Amino acid sequence: MYLVGLHTKLNLTMFNNILSKIKERVLKNEFNRNVLILFGGTVVAQILPIVISPILTRLYSPEDFGAFAIFLSIVSIVSVISCGRYELAIMLPEKDEDAINVAALAFIINTTVSLLFFFLILIFKDPILNLLKADSLSFWIYLAPLTVFFMGLFNILNYTNNRFKLYKDISKATIMKSIVNVSIQLLTGFLKEGFSGLILGQLIAQIVANKKLFYNIRHKGLLKDIKKDMIKVLAKKYSDFPKYSIISALLDTASLQAPLLMISMLFASSTLVGYYSLANRMLQLPSAFVGSSVAQIFYQKFSQFQEEPYKQKELLYSTWKKLFIVGIIPFSIVFFFGEEIFSFIFGNNWSGAGEIASILSPFTLVMFISSPTSTAYIVFGMQKKNLYLNILLFVFILLSLYIGYIVKSIYLGILLMVITQIVQIIIYNAYINYKLKEKLQ
Repeated sequence: MYLVGLHTKLNLTMFNNILSKIKERVLKNEFNRNVLILFGGTVVAQILPIVISPILTRLYSPEDFGAFAIFLSIVSIVSVISCGRYELAIMLPEKDEDAINVAALAFIINTTVSLLFFFLILIFKDPILNLLKADSLSFWIYLAPLTVFFMGLFNILNYTNNRFKLYKDISKATIMKSIVNVSIQLLTGFLKEGFSGLILGQLIAQIVANKKLFYNIRHKGLLKDIKKDMIKVLAKKYSDFPKYSIISALLDTASLQAPLLMISMLFASSTLVGYYSLANRMLQLPSAFVGSSVAQIFYQKFSQFQEEPYKQKELLYSTWKKLFIVGIIPFSIVFFFGEEIFSFIFGNNWSGAGEIASILSPFTLVMFISSPTSTAYIVFGMQKKNLYLNILLFVFILLSLYIGYIVKSIYLGILLMVITQIVQIIIYNAYINYKLKEKLQ
């Protein structure tokens, strides 16, 4: 007995020593520490939606999720260009005074675009909703411009907080946004208010998160450095962002949202839209858990290593490798057992979402690995090349889904779309790798 006890103690001591060494090695690296901070906040923020998703799928119908998905698609397409893409330039200036003026420029553009979008809705609401077969949004579409404004503001504040390495506060804001969103969606779901609760939860959560992040910027005391003349100078200096990145980003987001909108337009089925929406949202969870946290730190570090291409290469390859290791198992499980998993977790009404998830899983794995490092194209000034790639991708996505419509098979359309997107990502990353090798010579 004594020997057994001694052996057990030795094993525990060895295990604790190994654990301590791993912890020390991980936390010793600044990149890893910062990722863990953001990752922790993102995990907590995403746990709530995951936990209540089986409840929401029983409180809201596939049709409700479909209407909400169309609303979010419209908002996402507009919000990605609402700041003129100048929010991405906040990380680049050497001086904080210049960075806050870039943020101010992005805010002005965000406000202007949101107002223009509101007037567009006022004038063309009916033709837009008729085209999308989304008459159920007749009243709620008026909240789309307001949602665009707060999503754009969140992007500005997020990048500004990221510049100042306020990762803990970004995590807190993310958690707060999730709690508010979940609470409102559950409450209105139990009251049987339909998809309106999903929209209100999204909007109010954005407002709450923005308040937290804005306080940090005001506390820095940099708002007084905002100057009209400096804004004009910086607008010209970083003009490549609206020139090339804005169209590229619009096409990129439109490519992601096109399936939802095309399914609604071609198949006139909010149920199918709801299936695709849930499948896509669940498959994006690994990106929400890990990818978004890695992306923010990667961009900050990759920009910092502009004069050290060897470090850029090491960072890029190690990030790809780590994300592959994290993602390969969960995405493989969905690929083989998607229909069974979705039926069990979300209810029998959602088996169609599981079929779609199985088809989407190879693409979402590749995107999970690649997306966090996509900001490398900004550092390398590849906006123009990215624009051309996104134009081609958008066209092929539309063609893929249209072929599915012709043969009356949404699943074939989605499969063709997946193949197209994987090929585009491979080409994209190959070019980033080529630019790195060019710098190293």
